[in-house]
Amino acid sequence: MQYTLLILALPLLNFIVLGLVDSKWKPKVAGTIGTLVLTIVAALSYYATYEYFSFHKVNGVFEKLMPFNMEWLRFTDYLHINLGILLDPISVMMLVVVSTVSLMVHIYSLGYMKGERGFERYYAFLSLFTFSMLGLVLATNIFQMYIFWELVGVSSYLLIGFYYTKPSAVAAAKKAFIVTRFADLGFLIGILLLSYFTKTFDFEALTSGNASVFAGFTGVSFMGISVLSWAMALIFIGGAGKSAMFPLHIWLPDAMEGPTPVSALIHAATMVVAGVYLVARLFPIYDLYTPGVLHGIAYVGAFTSLFAAIIAVVQTDIKRVLAFSTISQIGFMMVALGVSKMGGEQGLGYMASMFHLFTHAMFKALLFLGAGSVIHAVHSNEMNHMGGLRKYMPITNITFLIACLAIAGIPPFSGFFSKDEILTAAFQFSPYFGALMTFTAGLTAFYMFRLYYSIFWGKEHKHQHTPHESPLVMALPLVFLALVTVFAGFIPFGELVSSDRVPFHSELDLTVASISVIVALFSITLATIFYRKESKIPSLLATKFSGLHKAASSRFYVDEVYLFITKKVIFNNVSRPIAWFDRHIIDGTMNGFASTTQWGSLKIKGVQSGQVQQYAYVFLLGTLVIAALVLFV
Repeated sequence: MQYTLLILALPLLNFIVLGLVDSKWKPKVAGTIGTLVLTIVAALSYYATYEYFSFHKVNGVFEKLMPFNMEWLRFTDYLHINLGILLDPISVMMLVVVSTVSLMVHIYSLGYMKGERGFERYYAFLSLFTFSMLGLVLATNIFQMYIFWELVGVSSYLLIGFYYTKPSAVAAAKKAFIVTRFADLGFLIGILLLSYFTKTFDFEALTSGNASVFAGFTGVSFMGISVLSWAMALIFIGGAGKSAMFPLHIWLPDAMEGPTPVSALIHAATMVVAGVYLVARLFPIYDLYTPGVLHGIAYVGAFTSLFAAIIAVVQTDIKRVLAFSTISQIGFMMVALGVSKMGGEQGLGYMASMFHLFTHAMFKALLFLGAGSVIHAVHSNEMNHMGGLRKYMPITNITFLIACLAIAGIPPFSGFFSKDEILTAAFQFSPYFGALMTFTAGLTAFYMFRLYYSIFWGKEHKHQHTPHESPLVMALPLVFLALVTVFAGFIPFGELVSSDRVPFHSELDLTVASISVIVALFSITLATIFYRKESKIPSLLATKFSGLHKAASSRFYVDEVYLFITKKVIFNNVSRPIAWFDRHIIDGTMNGFASTTQWGSLKIKGVQSGQVQQYAYVFLLGTLVIAALVLFV
């Protein structure tokens, strides 16, 4: 399967070509070239998936393949960094996810971004982002993953800040970059700790279950906690930053300042699921050696999921509703990993997490692209500027409804199957945990149908121009993703992806499924009563619970806490004294050296006046001094 190297090479080549070709013609052809290249990448990814799952199972276990692997840097006899391609069930699954969503975004952007200044630059950045994410999921070792992890961060910075003349877009890009860099520092420290004691970066060695690899950690602890636990917790911090887990979630809602197709790419299948993929890749270590850290991941995921869902209920910007929805759904995936174990049906949560990653990527991309169509039609992100659009945008209406039903967990749409497996795993871990996640799933159904009715039903807003359906090039990706959303739930996912690469067949837990569907239907009914037609109930509830409503609308003031800590505490009490010391002590000392040198120069520069008489006088005087010393000393 060495042809998989092309899956990485083509987007990189695409980025270079689109970034360097003649500016006179690239705006006209950049989109076509970029889309054609991504079509080839997607076709290669689909073929690789078919070949892998069809022909690479040995004794009932899917193989780990390395079609390409080369040594890049060697530090010691044991420790070296390789660059290569690792194919196993989760990396192959991610190939499909990343290439599919990226291709849909490329096609959709031909219509959405038409006429935008920097059109060719946009497609170059899309290719760089796709290359970075594909390199991340195909990495053979944790340091190679880290390299592409940082490339993903750079790419997202470029895409979020695409409208660089807009101050809010620049601020959002910097915020995303800085927050994730702090998280990535934890990731890097964790990698260094892990590699120092294990003497390897390779995933194969780290996740093989060989206890001797971790022998160096035996008896080594810090503050009463094993260093291995510290290392794995720090690595998770890197994942929490990329996947916007609380309290590192603050960058994601502001990332909406980028073009809407970029939001689909970042929030659906790529950057935000990198953290989930990281935990899944290192899952054997978490389960076998640091189960406490794994359970901590579940608690963080559960809190984040509920926290984001509550905020999403009161947001009025449709893209920010979807952003907080993404944070909540990533929390579901983290919970599923955190309550899982290695092997067979014990790995139900692991399989459910990867299944939900796959299904969520499709219907969340559909939701964002659908939101883009609405914004394209009404030129606003605010719900109160919408309403009654189903009459003008039938394709967007139907596809958006399908995505809402999927994320709400209504059968037979794909989200029902993947979310039901997560809830089953949560109930197996703890009934209280299962109840919490079921309640959060109910909130999801409520805020998604609040969003749907506010856009397509309710009171019609007066527009300067009559809204219209999006052009075919934008509608086709919506239809394709809607079809995937309808049928993806029937994939026997457990027979393809599992915690130990051994296929297993999972059955729906009818009790859990019935409860989740009843809760979802109840939530949808409430949303229908509140928002399908103009109603005073939402405003009355907002007034009655004004404190909670205001806090949720303000995202529970987490951003304000960050600003207080950074500006009032760090800047005033740490940065200002350091700046004073730098200006007055460090700079003052250096300036003193410079002033002294200048003063001395002024005093002695007369010695080299260029006057022959003066030189003769000094020469004669020097000669007399030397003669005196010879005669009298």
